[in-house]
Order: sequence, then structure tokens, then C-alpha cells
Amino acid sequence: MANAESLGQKLYRHRTGLGVGALIGLFSGGPVGLFLGGALGYWVDSALRKTASTYNPQQLFFRATFCVMGKVAKADGRVTEVEIDFAREVMARMNLSEEKRREAIECFSEGKAPDFDIAKVLLPLSALMRNRSSLKLMFVEIQLQAAMADGQISANEQALLQQICQQLNFTQREVQALLARMQAEQAFREQAYRSHAQQENYSAASLDQAYGVLGIEPSASDAEVKRAWRKLMSQHHPDKLVSKGLPEEMIQLAKEQTQEIQAAYDHIRKSRGMR
Repeated sequence: MANAESLGQKLYRHRTGLGVGALIGLFSGGPVGLFLGGALGYWVDSALRKTASTYNPQQLFFRATFCVMGKVAKADGRVTEVEIDFAREVMARMNLSEEKRREAIECFSEGKAPDFDIAKVLLPLSALMRNRSSLKLMFVEIQLQAAMADGQISANEQALLQQICQQLNFTQREVQALLARMQAEQAFREQAYRSHAQQENYSAASLDQAYGVLGIEPSASDAEVKRAWRKLMSQHHPDKLVSKGLPEEMIQLAKEQTQEIQAAYDHIRKSRGMR
């Protein structure tokens, strides 16, 4: 029954191509033409849909995110429970439907296969994101978070991340700056969680981490602090990212990023007495 329903759903989804092809076949070749035309119409419709999906920025981003995440998790030869939990956590934060969750799991499993070539998903993604730097930034940030899920980035993971960033046209300097900012963000997040749990104010150490979240030094001027904050908030603005191709399901991840950037800025601003 499950197979019959699945076939029926496929035929319904491709009903336009099936119907048009069948009609053309009927008028040109009778009953035999009806069958052949319907089959040809189904094939053409299926191919067009697959092509459209392949070059859909949101679908490409979604697929690449979880395929590459699987590759990063397997970089050391074995996927740990911590890395699996991180992938599940990302799916939960995205509030995926059951169908999209299955798709994410399939992509993750595909990515951790020994023979998976990341160029398969990164080359078309890079072409589509050539002029969408904020979208590329979001993609790499997610992969860095995946690599840091177990508390450290191994040599194999670092080599793979360099390869990912190279294919997305990030410079070595940009990669190092981004890695430092993401490590500071992780530390700041953990400190914020501990402070909230213990009902304490942020520690002096968290102030250094807050500067790291903004990618600046504690010696930065007030104007430089504001400039860094505004730039990051603009780069991670959920609506802007969605308009550039971020899947709707990932909007919550972008919101969380802006909340952490805002929290870091507020901490710095309060410590300096800035308005």
C-alpha cells in the first residue's frame, strides 16, 4: 500500500507533464502515442523539476549545510555522539517539519560517507553565492559551530574547513578572523548561560569575550565598537539573509546570531557607559 501511494503521489506531482504529453501522443499516434507521450511528458516534467530544485538557492543552501556538516563530523574518522547531538539540536532549533527533518538526516548521512566529495554541493553553492557574502558567512559559521561541537577543532577538521572556505573564496585572513570570533562567541554564550543560571552579572572575562564576538580589541574606540556592531547586525539580519537565499527554516538560527551579537554589544556598551 505504501508503494502504491508513493507512486500515486509521484504521478499527481507530475500530472501537468503527464497530461500534456499524453494528449499530444493521442492526437499524433493513437493509443500507443497516448502511452508514449505520457511517459515522455512525465520524464520531461521530472527533469525540469529536478533542474529547478538544483538551482534553487534555498534548497542548495539547505542541502549543502547538512551534507557538509556530516563531512565535518566524519573528518576525524568517527562521528561522535556530541556531533550527532549538535546536528539534532540544529534541526530542532529550525523547527523542521518531519519531511524536512528526514531530508536533513539524509543529507547528513550522505555527507559522512567516505567517498562524499564536498565540491558536489559547494561548487554550485559558491556560484550562486558569489555576490552574497553575508549568506556565505552564515554557511561557514554553521560549519565552524559543528566543528567546535566537541570543544575543540582537530587538525583534520581544520584542514577540511580550510578546503570549504577556499571553495567559497574566503581568504586565509578572513578564515582566521572568523574562527577567532566564533570561538569567542561560544565562550561568551557559555558564560552567559552560567551567569544566568547562577543569577550573577557577567564576569570581567566575559567582557573580553564580548569584544571577541564583535571581532575587535578592547582598545577599540566607541566609534569602532558601534561600527563593528552595525556591520555584524547587518550581515546577520534574518530578513536580508532570507531575501538572499537563506532557507525559511533557518531564520531562527539567524535570529539567535543577532541576539548574541546584540548581547555582546550591550555588555560592552554598559561597561563603557556608552549611549
